Amino acid sequence: MKNKSIKISIIIPCYNEEKYISTVLTNINKQRKLFNLEIIVVDDGSKDKTKKILNKYKKIIKKIVIKKKNEGKGSAIRQGLNYVTGKYTLIQDADLEYSPLDYTKIFYPLFKYNADAVYGSRFISNEARRIIYFKNELANKFITYISNIVSGLNLSDIEVGYKVFKTSILKSLDLKEKSFGFEIETTMKLAKNNYKIFEVGISYNGRTYAEGKKIRTIDGVLALFYIFKYRFLN
Repeated sequence: MKNKSIKISIIIPCYNEEKYISTVLTNINKQRKLFNLEIIVVDDGSKDKTKKILNKYKKIIKKIVIKKKNEGKGSAIRQGLNYVTGKYTLIQDADLEYSPLDYTKIFYPLFKYNADAVYGSRFISNEARRIIYFKNELANKFITYISNIVSGLNLSDIEVGYKVFKTSILKSLDLKEKSFGFEIETTMKLAKNNYKIFEVGISYNGRTYAEGKKIRTIDGVLALFYIFKYRFLN
């Protein structure tokens, strides 16, 4: 599939990703052969060499936003949205867990079925998936199960970091969460408004905590709180 007539914005929130950001940016740039992409990187107060590395890629990045304080993924995405001009907005993590080679799959429902949002899924895919933490997968499936009960959706992987939205819809959600609560907040708000959501299988090269994985047990506990907060209280 190839479509260069519709602009897609890629927001990359990053924090201390000096080991991976160069490869991620290079791999995204290669996808410009197929898609009309604009890249927006939001450095969320990195303490390593991430900011220095980003300056080497100014030619392929539309906007580099440097935050002085680390506030979390959701905060970085909200900052990045201020500079988005594409019809669609994809959230791309700055590590190597999610591959830009899957853009063809995750964009397909946008062009074919006029989807309002498309979620990647690590659990319905025949693609390669690195096997690491059982407890993380169990927690994710439990959170997804509770979310589905509350929202009425039938997702398989709510905490996946690969999501693409119609930009107009994403901006209309009036996002509040600063950290990983972004995943739950967007899902609950999409469900409440009956937006058309698709899910596609993707590859997953998960990393260990030693390799820089950032989500923690407390984020899983908070996710359960956010499910009820954004379904019933907000």
